[in-house]
Amino acid sequence: MTKGGDVAKAAVLALVLVAGVAVRADAAQCGNGPGGFETWKQQFGEEARAKGIGASAIGALMQTNYASATIAADRSQRSFGLSLDQFLAKRGAAGIVARGRAMKQSHAALFASIEQRYGVPPGPLIAIWGMETAFGSQRGNQHMLSSIATLAYDCRRPEFFTDQLYAALKLIDRGQLSPSQRGSMHGEVGQTQFMPKTILNYGTGNLDNAANALMSTANFLHANGWRAGAGYQPGEPNFAAIEAWNAAGVYQKAIALMGRQIDGGGSAAER
Repeated sequence: MTKGGDVAKAAVLALVLVAGVAVRADAAQCGNGPGGFETWKQQFGEEARAKGIGASAIGALMQTNYASATIAADRSQRSFGLSLDQFLAKRGAAGIVARGRAMKQSHAALFASIEQRYGVPPGPLIAIWGMETAFGSQRGNQHMLSSIATLAYDCRRPEFFTDQLYAALKLIDRGQLSPSQRGSMHGEVGQTQFMPKTILNYGTGNLDNAANALMSTANFLHANGWRAGAGYQPGEPNFAAIEAWNAAGVYQKAIALMGRQIDGGGSAAER
């Protein structure tokens, strides 16, 4: 290549690099407190608009507030560091199992239809339902979009929650979630506490409805490799699907244990 060609190539590269710096400078920047949240919302809103998010969802994002309670909860998830026995006691496993067995009988037709369609037996579904919301009685009262926007802005896990925020905005655009939707501290919604991205991929209807939430949960487990008739205890084929549901090892073992007790009987203290 000629010297002139080298100069031209260098000039083009310099322009590309400058453009890249400009893009990074314009991108929404994470923060560790409420001070930059309003500026971040404006920047993120522009990025979302450029990616095709509609005006109604952008408007909902602009109405969000920095969720200090969500940040406090995100910094204090100590129960996942407990032993299995401590975790079971703290979460009221004996009560979940006892009520879960009754739920299995009173909703027998629903669970039979779910198992026929997805291959997932009642036990783990009921255990998740009881663990997540005490069978629908504790679904959270936080403003879902504010919680997720705050976590997308926060520097601790912005990539994960940015994906969740885009999913939430898409669901609002489509009318599948209300901008005023209420949920738990991290933006989970419904009877079994789905995150927005999980709703997009596996949700079947209004997840505040127990039947829809249980079917959606079975759909999730099935899509993550659940095999009809196979075991779901640690080391068995279907335990991996439970691992996909929640990353905390003590939670996974608790669901498997309670599910077995609900499905097969035995003492709630049985290992």
